[in-house]
Amino acid sequence: MIEEVIDNIYRIEIPLPGNPLKSVNSYVIKDTSRNLIIDTGLNRKECLEAMLEGLETLGVRLEESDFFVTHMHADHFALAGRLAPESSRIYFSKGDAGRAGRADLWERMGEYAGLNGFSEETLEKALHAHPGYRYGWKQQRDLTLVDEGDLVSIADYNLLCVCTPGHTPGHMCLYDQSKKILFSGDHILEDITPTIQCWADDMHPLREYLASLDKVYSMEVELVLPGHRRIFNDLKKRISELKAHHTGRALEAMQALKHGPLNAYQTASRMSWDIDCPTWELFPPSQKWFATGEAIAHLRFLEEEGKVERHMAGGKIFYNLVS
Repeated sequence: MIEEVIDNIYRIEIPLPGNPLKSVNSYVIKDTSRNLIIDTGLNRKECLEAMLEGLETLGVRLEESDFFVTHMHADHFALAGRLAPESSRIYFSKGDAGRAGRADLWERMGEYAGLNGFSEETLEKALHAHPGYRYGWKQQRDLTLVDEGDLVSIADYNLLCVCTPGHTPGHMCLYDQSKKILFSGDHILEDITPTIQCWADDMHPLREYLASLDKVYSMEVELVLPGHRRIFNDLKKRISELKAHHTGRALEAMQALKHGPLNAYQTASRMSWDIDCPTWELFPPSQKWFATGEAIAHLRFLEEEGKVERHMAGGKIFYNLVS
């Protein structure tokens, strides 16, 4: 689907085959001399075809376009390197650049998953089914790094870069203060909850995410253009709902630990998930990955709050309630 959202801003829905997210929203801001494409899709045939068809319908030439990537996840980032000509800029946050550029990123994440309860067999299946592993960024390209307060101007829009870590360490929103428009990426979605995962000991994603929600809450916003699903208006209401959601998830993680220590994989298996599977054993391996990453994020947050503690046993990280 292609639609004009507001003057000179268009949304192209890029399909994500076999993914519960269904599609990613790519936004195109048209100008007479240069265009801006915000987020792109996975590095796979179906995404490329949908993007090229959408751009052709809009009369947008890649040679006259730059790209802005809200964050490092493959469904937003991976296709940019394949689409962008050498003359195009790819704006990318400094906060995500360090992790996205690591050659050993997946190896490090896999090792951490093992520490948190994954068996070697389940881990191998999860990684090879992960869309970021299968359809990630392949091209070596120079990136134009942006940080908090940088300005990207296009057409009649002056887009302020707003760092909103949590969903990823360097997630970046774009905010036009005069027009009260927020390109929220995956920081805030209207009818689904952004996944907050933790895959390294130096990450504090849930704490950062909640702080980023508070940061955006203070902004005057009348139109939110998210990375997935529906465009919406009531930003403050949605932020309140998301904060309440994570309070509930943290309580659920604590409830799972009520009868004794568990690793994050075991904790995730005892939490509720919005997926059509009757038992944890029947979860697709990639969904076990996402669920465990979220469990780690909430357990780490509870540890920071002094409500749980962790210890090593048998080469795994276990959590227990503080008595």
